[in-house]
This record gives sequence, C-alpha cells and structure tokens, in this order.
Amino acid sequence: MKYNVTIQDKSYVVEIEDINARPVIAYVEGIRVEVIPDTNPLGVEGARQEVQKEAKEVHSIDLRTDSQQNANELTAPLPGTVVEVFVKEGDVIEAGQVVLVIEAMKMKNSIRSTRTGRVAQVLVSPMQTVAHKQPLVRFE
Repeated sequence: MKYNVTIQDKSYVVEIEDINARPVIAYVEGIRVEVIPDTNPLGVEGARQEVQKEAKEVHSIDLRTDSQQNANELTAPLPGTVVEVFVKEGDVIEAGQVVLVIEAMKMKNSIRSTRTGRVAQVLVSPMQTVAHKQPLVRFE
C-alpha cells in the first residue's frame, strides 16, 4: 500500500508491504527500510494514534548511477549527517564496498561504492551535514 508522508514540509512516497508484519518493510523513495512501530505509543485504546518508528540496525542503500550523475563521483542518495568514513585518498575500493555511513531520520545508512577504482578525494568528513546528490567521494 502506498502513502504520501510529509516530514518538515517535504513529501515522500512510502510503500508498505505488510503493515501487520514485524518489522514493517517500507520503501521510501525506493529505499528499503525496516521499522518496528510502537503498538500503543500514547497508551490509549481505540483512539487514533501517531506511531513513532525507530530504526534498530544499519541498513544499506543500493546506489545506481543515473544519467545525470558524474561517473567519477559517488553522491549522497539522501540528505543527512555523515557518521563514519571508511576510505581515504589513494584507497583502491571495489564496487559494493561500504564507503561511509550517513544518518538520516535516526537511521544509519551504509553508502556503498557504485564502481571499482581508486579514491582520488574524500569530500566529506564525520559529523558533516550533506545534501541529496552532494558529491561524497571522487574517483581517479
């Protein structure tokens, strides 16, 4: 089932596989997330409730190169805060290798390389806020 969700004046399309399954599997703009909703956050039976969701583990995001993305750059698939960087200039990395972690909406997302190559420049550092599609790493 698809829902339109607005968070801080930004709308997202959220598709939920089975609302009764635990954890709930949802796709937010094509990104798979697992959430465990609080079944009765307000302690009220039969009343309409707002369900708060919190990620319990690190999730991976599968990045795909689109025609607008520079093939020599890895860009942020979502806005957030860089938590940890696992590569440095000169490192040779493989496609699919975790390069860094971005935290967004209380979820830690492993950002994986879209290609094999040598890191020419790391453009971000831990605790830095990044925007959607902001370059993170440049390859040689």
